[in-house]
Amino acid sequence: MPQHGYTDTNYHSDRIITRLSSMTDHWTVPSNIDYTKFDFSWHPDYTDPDQYEYHFGTQWQSSGGPIYNQGAGPVKLVTDQRAQAIASSMNWYCPDSADPSTFDFSWHPSPLEPAYTYQFGTQWQKTNGPCYTTPGATDIKFLPSPRAVKITKDNCWTVPNNADVESFDWTWHPDATDPPYVYQFGTQHQRTGGPLYTVTGATDIKFVDQIKIKTQRTAGKVYVIDHLDGNASKVREQISHCDCSVVRYFDNYLDTLTRIAKNADNEHYEFVWVVSSICDYTDFDFSWHPEQWQAGMLHVFASNDQKFGDTFFMHVPTFAYRAGQAKLLEWYDVNFVNTSVPRRPIPIIQHNEDSQVDAVKKFEWAGPLALFTRTDYVDSTLVTVPLWRELTKTIVPLDLGASSVIVPRVAIPYIKTQLYDYPYIDREHIMLKGFPLDIVFLSNGESDADYLYAHLLDCASSTNQVHCVTGVKGRVASQHAAANVSTTDWYFVVPGKLHVERNFDWAWQPDRMQQAKHYIFHAHNPVNGLIYGHMAMVAYNKKLVLETQGIGLDFTMEKAHEVVPIVSGTATYASTPMMAWRTAFREVLKLQASLPDIENEYRLNQWLTVDLSTDQWSQKGAQDAVAFYNEVKGDPTELHKSYEWDWLASYVFIKQGLVE
Repeated sequence: MPQHGYTDTNYHSDRIITRLSSMTDHWTVPSNIDYTKFDFSWHPDYTDPDQYEYHFGTQWQSSGGPIYNQGAGPVKLVTDQRAQAIASSMNWYCPDSADPSTFDFSWHPSPLEPAYTYQFGTQWQKTNGPCYTTPGATDIKFLPSPRAVKITKDNCWTVPNNADVESFDWTWHPDATDPPYVYQFGTQHQRTGGPLYTVTGATDIKFVDQIKIKTQRTAGKVYVIDHLDGNASKVREQISHCDCSVVRYFDNYLDTLTRIAKNADNEHYEFVWVVSSICDYTDFDFSWHPEQWQAGMLHVFASNDQKFGDTFFMHVPTFAYRAGQAKLLEWYDVNFVNTSVPRRPIPIIQHNEDSQVDAVKKFEWAGPLALFTRTDYVDSTLVTVPLWRELTKTIVPLDLGASSVIVPRVAIPYIKTQLYDYPYIDREHIMLKGFPLDIVFLSNGESDADYLYAHLLDCASSTNQVHCVTGVKGRVASQHAAANVSTTDWYFVVPGKLHVERNFDWAWQPDRMQQAKHYIFHAHNPVNGLIYGHMAMVAYNKKLVLETQGIGLDFTMEKAHEVVPIVSGTATYASTPMMAWRTAFREVLKLQASLPDIENEYRLNQWLTVDLSTDQWSQKGAQDAVAFYNEVKGDPTELHKSYEWDWLASYVFIKQGLVE
C-alpha cells in the first residue's frame, strides 16, 4: 500500500537512550511518543495497597502513552500528565486523492480498545480519508476527526451548459457507504440545474445541498414591454448586457405574451425574459432559471408585494403551443416566483379639486396608473395594482373619503360624472386616515342653543375643529357665513335645534369618487315621530354653498345632494311657540311644493295631523303653510319670502298674533 511522507519514530538520540536506561525497569514506553516532553520521575503512591498497571494518555486517548507496571494488577488510568504522540508510519494507509499534509498522523487508537480498522473522512464525508488498521481487525469504525482534504476531481461528473465551473469545488465525493446514486447539485437559484455526479450502477437521484454552482444567463433574449410611461429606454440601459427588443403593451398580458412567444419561436429562442418598463431591474439577477421539472411553465415574478407581477421567464415553444388554449393568463401553467421586482413609483397628482373626477379628467396620462390625492404625504407604492387584464386594473381608494385614489388609465373612457362609472373598484386597501371635517354650529336665536352647543362640544371628536355661527339673519346669509368660517372643503353643519347623537362618527368622510355634493343625514322629530333629513346635520361642500344664492325653497337641495341614512340627532324645535311655528311653516311649504311624491305626502300628513307638544304650535305652523301655499297658488316668488326671518315674524303675527 502506498505510504506518504510519514516520519519514522525510532529515532531516539543517545541522550534519550541513556536517560531511559538509567530509569527504573517499571516503565514500558511506546515508540510513537515524544519522550522529551514526559516526566519519568513520576511514581505511584507506595501506600497504595493494590499493585496497578498505570497507563498514561496522549493528546488523542486516555491511554496509549507510557505504562508504569508494578505487577499483574488491574489497569489504572493516570490523568496527572499526558504524553505527546508523534506521527508514525505504522498501520496507516492514505489514498492518493487525499493530501497527507492536511492530516495529523500522530493519531493512534486506545490500546485498551478492541481491534478495529479506523476510517477517517475528508472535508466532505466520513469516508475516503486515511485508514488506520489495528492488527487482527475485522470491523470498521468511522471517526469524525481528524479529517484529510481531498484534492482530486473524480471522473464521475456531468457539467451543465451555462455554468460557472470556477465557482464549484469539484473535489466533492459521495459517502462510500451509501448506495449508488446520481447526485444532483443545485445552483444559486434552484436545487436542480447544477452538475451531476453519477456512481456506477445508480438509478435513483439524490439532491445535494452542500455546495452550489453559479449559473450564467440561460435566456436567449429579453423583451421589454413598453407601457408608454417613458421608461422603456431606462430598462434597456439596465439590461444592456442582454440582446433585447421593445414591444408595446396594448390591452392585457396574455395577448402581449402570446405575440412575444410567436415572434421568439420564429427566431428559434428556447427561453426568453419578458420584462416591463414600469419595473426597476437595477438589482435583478437575469441568471435565474427554474427547476428542471418546471422548465415548461410560465414563471411570474412578483411586482412589489403583488404576485400577479410584470416580469416573466418563458419557455418559448411550450407557451407558443399552449397560449391559445387558455382564456386567462392565470389559467395557464404558472409558477409564481417569490422573488420580487420593484415597480417604479407611479405619478402622484396632487390637486385641490373636491371631486377626484375633475382631477382625473384634466390629467395627461403617461403610463398605466396614476395616484390622485389632495394631500402631500402619500406613498405611491402603498398598493400595487395588477395589470394582467381589465378586471384586475382596479380603481383603488386609499382612505374612506377617497382623498387619495389610484386610477388606471383604462378607466378613463368609462368615467363621466363619477369614478363609479368604471365597474372595477377595489375597496380592500383603505389604509390612510381622512382629514377630519370642521363642525359649524349654526344658531338663529333658538332658546336651547347654548345647551345644545355645549352638548356638541362634549360629544365632538378632539380631531374636528368646532366653530359657532350665530345671529346671522336669513337662510342664505347664515349658510354663507358657516361656509366662510370652515377651514375644510366639506364641513358638518349642526343646526341650533339639533341635539346630536353622542356616538355619531365624526370621522365620516364625503365620497370624493363622486361629483361634489352635500350629504344630508337623518334626524328624529319627537313632535310628529318622523325620521328624515329635516333639521338634521348636513355635510356641506364649501364651494357649492358659496355658489348657492337661494333661488329655490330649499337651500341644500339647490345643488347636488345625497341622503345618508344615519340619525345625527334629535330635533328640539318646539321649545318656544315661534320656533315651532316657523320651523313647521318653512318645512311644510317645501313638502307641499314637492308634491306629487308618495313619501313627502306621508310626511306632510304627519306634520298636519300629529303634534305631541303641549300647545300644538308645530301643527298650526304646518296648517298656515298649506293655507299660504294655496293662497299664493304656489308662486315661487311668494314662497321664497319664507327665507327671511323678518317676513316670517310679520306673517305669524298677522295670522296667529304671535310675537317673537
